[in-house]
Amino acid sequence: MKISTIVMTCAVFSVLATGCRYDKAAKGAKGAGDTVASNGVLDDLAAESGTLEDIAATDAAGKSWEAAGFTRCTDVEFAPVYFAFDATAIQPSELGKIEAVAKHLQDNPDRVLTIEGNCDERGSTEYNLSLGENRALIAKNYLVQNDIADSRIKTVSRGEENPAVEGTGEAVWAQNRRDEFLIYKK
Repeated sequence: MKISTIVMTCAVFSVLATGCRYDKAAKGAKGAGDTVASNGVLDDLAAESGTLEDIAATDAAGKSWEAAGFTRCTDVEFAPVYFAFDATAIQPSELGKIEAVAKHLQDNPDRVLTIEGNCDERGSTEYNLSLGENRALIAKNYLVQNDIADSRIKTVSRGEENPAVEGTGEAVWAQNRRDEFLIYKK
């Protein structure tokens, strides 16, 4: 059992380090049905969109909605989507939160979104920036698969630089591993 856990951990790190195509088996290390990625919700989109790096490169042109004439909607706030340690998969318990974002965007076609991916303080700056971007991209992919236009969503990684809670320990770190959703309008 311990050896299979080590092997699975190595496999997950290998996928993250090499930038391989999105693979539901690697993301579903906890077992079938534990995550959105492992139960197939993102399979079709992942097959169509290529690697997370390809998606990130597409998003790199123009991160700021303000530069395009949008203003932040301060009257609309969504609960953050939280992630397990060193994970990018959306947990089933978090789906309602991202579905609320999708519904808002469907009901308000003039609005756009920035997804900010965040991490806890563990890991190198470079690793956490990459992990934060991958978390934001997973949420973006979920929204796109649920009929939100790709052009209405930007992603950015804050890495470990924007903690929701200061301090150390698992309870604090768990609150810092999150995606935040910022809505903008013309």
